[in-house]
Amino acid sequence: MTPDFDKMARRPASWLTAPGQQTSVVLSSRVRLARNISGLRYPNSADSETMQKVVSYVKTAIDRSSSLVNEGFIESNELSSLTRDFLVERHLISPTFLDDEPNRALYIDEDERTSIMINEEDHLRMQSMYPGLHLYRAYERANELDSDLCSSLEIDYDPDFGFLTACPTNVGTGMRASVLIHLPGLVLTGEIDNVIARISKMGLVVRGFYGEGSDVLGNLFQISNQTTLGASENEILKSIVTITESIITEEGDARNRLVEEAENQIDDKVWRAYGILKYARSLTSEEVMNMLSAVRFGVALGRVSFIDLDQINEILLLSQPAHLQMYYGEEMDQSKRDAVRAQMVRERLRISDRRSDP
Repeated sequence: MTPDFDKMARRPASWLTAPGQQTSVVLSSRVRLARNISGLRYPNSADSETMQKVVSYVKTAIDRSSSLVNEGFIESNELSSLTRDFLVERHLISPTFLDDEPNRALYIDEDERTSIMINEEDHLRMQSMYPGLHLYRAYERANELDSDLCSSLEIDYDPDFGFLTACPTNVGTGMRASVLIHLPGLVLTGEIDNVIARISKMGLVVRGFYGEGSDVLGNLFQISNQTTLGASENEILKSIVTITESIITEEGDARNRLVEEAENQIDDKVWRAYGILKYARSLTSEEVMNMLSAVRFGVALGRVSFIDLDQINEILLLSQPAHLQMYYGEEMDQSKRDAVRAQMVRERLRISDRRSDP
């Protein structure tokens, strides 16, 4: 079954909108596993025939799988450039997968919590995503998928080094675990730089909304492990969960101090952002992310009660350029996107606003 991307564009991402722990701070948890098939050159040095073999082998493994039911498999040459941009925004593929390489393929399950990139940097990049702070649950699903698929594939593994990968920093467990976290309190109090420095000293890395090489937008940060060699999967997961729980506490403390010391300024920031979103006639995606960050902050503080986090997350995704075009079924230049984006935001907020008036 081929994924229905038009239908996907019209529904919220389950890994971002379903209930989860600590969702006022942690939007989502993700675990990604890198694997390579023995005896075949890795994608960065493989010829077209070898890469097509990889696609065929993985497709056969998926067909034989006992845990993947009613999912979608699609080869990259069937994806338009707009669809690829949409999938990056959806966090289902990496920006690297945007490259025009015909011998790649993608697998996405029906609820979007499991996806596989085939012939990206490694033969397989399997990932699992869950809402909130559910890193162990994401790992359990990724590990189940790994065991299932790799029972039909011979995987490159060294008894001393672990799983072998194209990039040396992934050798070992081949696992990257991450959380997407919202930290407006620490940003506003000026403590975020110290927090990032401390995270880096612990062997973790902080990136932007779309991961490696992306900017921080809307006070959203992605925290993940930097290396995978010399530590077990459980040790990596424990390290990230422990530091995330510590950051959640610090973020809560920062939010409380801001309310105590600058209540009027915080209320003004929240409602000013809401007013811009509610009445603006042109909005860039960056503006929407920053304004939504302030409104999300207000919801978490109890200053805004008539809109919930799921609605904010839905607007966040729909406001992204490719999502907007997929949702409305037409390609648009930037000027039109900005106008249509503002219209979409006004419509979404009007539904929520009927429940209360500030």
